[in-house]
Formats: sequence, C-alpha cells, structure tokens
Amino acid sequence: MYRSLLRSSIPAVTRKSTWHRQCLSIPSTYHSDGRKRGQWVVKNARICAAQQGRPIVDNVQAQPRRKNHSDSKALEPGDSSPSADLDKDPYWRRIKAWEHVSEAEFTSQRWQVSIRRESISMSTSRLDKRPKAPTSREEFLLDVEEGMKQAPMAVRLTPHILSVADWSDPIDDPIRKQFVPLASTIVEDHPQLSLDSLHETDDSPVPGLVHRYPEKVLFLATSNCPVYCRYCTRSYAVGSNTDSVLKTPMKPSKRRWETVFEYIENTPAIQDVVVSGGDSYHLSADHLRLIGDRLLSIPHVKRFRFATKGLAVNPIRILDDRDGWVAAFVEISDKGRALGKQVAMHTHFNHPHECTWVTELAARHLFERGVVVRNQTVLLRGVNDDVVTMSTLIRKLADMNIQPYYVYQSDMVQGVEDLRTPLSTIIELEKQIRGTIAGFMTPSFVVDLPGGGGKRLANSFETYDRATGVSTWKAPGVTGEKVFRYYDPIDRRT
Repeated sequence: MYRSLLRSSIPAVTRKSTWHRQCLSIPSTYHSDGRKRGQWVVKNARICAAQQGRPIVDNVQAQPRRKNHSDSKALEPGDSSPSADLDKDPYWRRIKAWEHVSEAEFTSQRWQVSIRRESISMSTSRLDKRPKAPTSREEFLLDVEEGMKQAPMAVRLTPHILSVADWSDPIDDPIRKQFVPLASTIVEDHPQLSLDSLHETDDSPVPGLVHRYPEKVLFLATSNCPVYCRYCTRSYAVGSNTDSVLKTPMKPSKRRWETVFEYIENTPAIQDVVVSGGDSYHLSADHLRLIGDRLLSIPHVKRFRFATKGLAVNPIRILDDRDGWVAAFVEISDKGRALGKQVAMHTHFNHPHECTWVTELAARHLFERGVVVRNQTVLLRGVNDDVVTMSTLIRKLADMNIQPYYVYQSDMVQGVEDLRTPLSTIIELEKQIRGTIAGFMTPSFVVDLPGGGGKRLANSFETYDRATGVSTWKAPGVTGEKVFRYYDPIDRRT
C-alpha cells in the first residue's frame, strides 16, 4: 500500500532547471476495481507538468485535533538526548505535498492509512540539489525504474520515512538506500547468495513456522510490512511479486495459525516464540489479541515477542489512542506479566535519522506502560557502517529506553550486494564501540549463519581469511560439528 508514496519524493530531485515545474503522477497501489497492483509504477509511465501551488495529496480529510502543540526548532539528527519538553519540528513539511498538513493530521493513524490509498503527485521543486549521479532528475527516475526491475523487494514507504529521508541528496541518503533501489548502484551478486540464505524453509515443520533452536520457534504470522526493506532476509516471501521474484506469501489465516498453535502446544520443549512475518504491525488489534492470548494459554511457553518495525517507520500509530493496536499490545503485555511471562516488542532502527520527536514520544508511551522494547539493527554499507553513526544510534535507542539488542551482519540475500559489508567491518565496529557504552546497553554484534547455523557472535568464527573474504563457523549447540561459511562481498569495499 505504501509503494505509491515513494514517487511522492523521488521526483523532487532537481536543480533549478527545466525540470523545476514538472511533477510525477502516482497511482494508488490498488486499481479502481480493488485488484492489487503487483508493481510500483508511474501512472502511464510519464512525467506530468503540474506545479499549481495546490495541496498535492488529494482527498485527505483532516482528523480531529487531540492536543495543541506548538512548533519549535528541529531536533538535530545526531542528538541522542530526548528532553522533557520535546522540540516539535513539523518534519513532514519537508515534503512539499504535506507542507500544509497539521500536527493533528500527521499524528493521526487514520491520516497515515489514508495516504496508502491515495493517488499522489509530488512537485519537483522540493529539492534544489542535482543528484551526484545520475546527473539529472530524469536520469535519477530512470535509474530507480531500472533498479525496481532487478530488485527482489517491492517498494513500500510510510509518510514518516518519506519525511526523514534527505531528498536533497537522495543518492547518498541512508534512508533512501534502505528502501529504494538504484540500478546504477546494484552490484553483481556473490555466487553463494540466495533468496533464503538462512534456509528457514528447511526448518519449517508446518507452514509459517521455523523451528531451528530446540526451545525457540519463529512464527511467521503475515508476509506484509508497513515498509519493505531492500535487504529483507525473507525476500522469498515478503511483499508483492517483483520482476525478479515470484513470492510465496504467508497470509494471515486463522486456519494456518491454528496449525502453528497445535504444533507449539504439542512440542513441550518450546519456551520462546517470536511472532514475525512480515511485520506484526500489519496484524489487526483483534488478531494481535488472538495470537497473544493463545500463546499465553500454553503452559510451556514462557516468553514471546512481537517483531515489528512499526516504532521506527510509523510511530504515529502508537500515539493515536483511536487506533487499537497499541492498546491490544499493552493488554497482552500486562496479562503476561500477571502470569509471570514476558511479552516484548522487538523493533528495527538502522539510522539515527529515523528517530524524531514523534518517535521519542511513542517510545516513552510504551515505556510508561511497561512494554519491554528491544532493537535489532542490520549493518549496511553506506548507512551505519561507521563508528559515529552506529554509536549515535545505540545511544539514541538507550536514551529512549529501547534496549540495543543485536547488530546483525547483513544476510547473504540476493539483490543487495551493494549494502553488504565484509565481516571485518562488524568486528572493527564492535571493537571500537564496546566499552564506550554501558554494558547492558551494548548490543551483541552477530552473524546469522547462512545455511541454518543460527546467530553467532561476529568474532567467534573458526577461521577468517580476509584476502579471500571467506570465514568458517560452527554452532555446536545447534548443528554439532557442521561447518558453515560466510562470504564477504567480492569487491570487499569497507
């Protein structure tokens, strides 16, 4: 649904030029008859001239104001210190289409959802800087179109993510890199890459369940997400079909879920459940309660967590008390605590720019209600692979009472070789960061071994030949003496 939003920012790549008065017309993700589009496309594949000085987002109704807030100076992107009196910068107004959107509108989940379904046109006048490469707005758009043809993941974004991206320099922007492919930056895949690099389907006793560790299972409740990450480890299943990948979706089906519940109930060794997908943010409040209540009712299940990128990409939903999702989550968390079982939220921030004052308020809302939140970051080249960025992110998370849990070496999935770093990068990052932040707020730097070896500390390899980029690993507690191999990108740029 969010896919159409991408176009609302990409056209705004221009210098003062003949492109200044042009815009891009974006269709809804759905056809008028309700059929879902399989591709993110430009309407009629053409650029339209349109800057008319009118609101660009059509048919968006203002929502009732809950609170009166005044706007003040923006938070600095690298600032990791939330204050009691947050500076409420209307950061969404950086997008020309939303320059007249009020705080009450933007912080309404109804408005957020409405953007998914609207046809959006976006003026190109938002940006005044020519991309470094390609050299024109048209070239940039063609680069994106060609990138989409090769990418394993479709494009879906939220208003929050669109607003925090730097569209004055989209080529190098760390937010753009995570979600929007450019053909000019795509690197040839290492021959050892695969769509299901972790071999999750090999450890799936019933559809939508991965049982690799003796006491823990991964419950894939849905295959939809509020955004689609280019580097998704489940690009074989998550999101809509692309030109390069025909997906095997896992739709939220009570019948399929019942099979999963029965397996868990009949396997007493299982104590820990991860509810993921996809993203649990795409479950309704009723479905969230159904899954939570059912897991709480199983005696041998001691803890479970819902995996969601929602806090990072759409924090508005957590703050909107007219939406029932967070109320359902808090209810499940409270029930678990009363039963002596921990219910947690695992979220996914990759860069400090993803955090705004809205994010801080949402994190505080969860903290005040006793919700345990942990973060899992993926190490990505050109996004967070330097000490300053990673340290800033970790401190920012800690200050928001979000535990930095994992920093993952990027999985060996196809189509995103430009984002992978060599193993040496994550080893060096940990060496530089460990000891500078409180131990209980220092994440584990790990490699999720290709082929099903599970998570291992990044410095626990058996061998690592930096010249060839090949490292070997063992996971005795999971697979005995079996040897696993991780391969650095062939170009091995750091």
